[in-house]
Amino acid sequence: MLVYVDGELLDSELASVSVFDHALVTGDGAFETVAVYGGEPFALQRHLDRLERTCTGMRLTPPDSSKLAVQVRDLAKRNAVLDGKVRITYTAGNSGLGSGRSGGPTRTIIATEAGGRSTEPTKVCLAPWPRNERGVLAGLKTTSYAENVIALDWAKERGGSEVIFENLQGMLCEGSGSNIFVVIGGELMTPSMRTGCLAGVTRDLIVERVGAKEVEIPAALLYTVEVEEAFLSSSLREVQPIMAVDDRTFLNAPGPVTKRTATTFADILVEELRR
Repeated sequence: MLVYVDGELLDSELASVSVFDHALVTGDGAFETVAVYGGEPFALQRHLDRLERTCTGMRLTPPDSSKLAVQVRDLAKRNAVLDGKVRITYTAGNSGLGSGRSGGPTRTIIATEAGGRSTEPTKVCLAPWPRNERGVLAGLKTTSYAENVIALDWAKERGGSEVIFENLQGMLCEGSGSNIFVVIGGELMTPSMRTGCLAGVTRDLIVERVGAKEVEIPAALLYTVEVEEAFLSSSLREVQPIMAVDDRTFLNAPGPVTKRTATTFADILVEELRR
């Protein structure tokens, strides 16, 4: 497999970064995971736009999106990734072993992986640790991922494939790598950006095309019959029905609204990949 490191095409077995890279030392970096269908990266420009927003929020100079787009497509082709993903990792570059940045050149890494998608009904667990909707990283897709790793590991011990966070106000926020949608009174809803969630690319496409309401939803409602259906969305989960939240089971997963949304998203995929 080949990878790009700072624009240079390298064998993945030979590629390396410095032990002083600030993403390694402190998690000081941003990333995007782009789904690949039939060799074509899906919604690539949306991902690059979000990467730029994350970099701006992190006070990092954003990378050149046009160059990244060329390299992402080139790498997917060179590695013959028909269905899988491309990950772009952008770091603050080399610094010392503390929190301060050196102000030197940033670093860009692009890698690919085959497979990895899952759309079958799944169980999730509600985390005992809240998201801070007022935190400096709220709504940004950064490499500071230890909180997600720990919480997801905790959820997997309990039979879940994803962990769901509420925020400090007790409102539904997001998953470790996904967004959540619920159906209440037949209406599709998803946590608003005020909750501190990340604006997922798949989430935004569903909001735009299906017309889901962006609102604040008490997390406790997940355990009640008020929530008739629920599903996760992400680049690799697409529209994934939730069949259980901890000990609460959804007998109709996937429900009718979830099915309609999945059908609409399948149409979006076809349209976007034809562009």
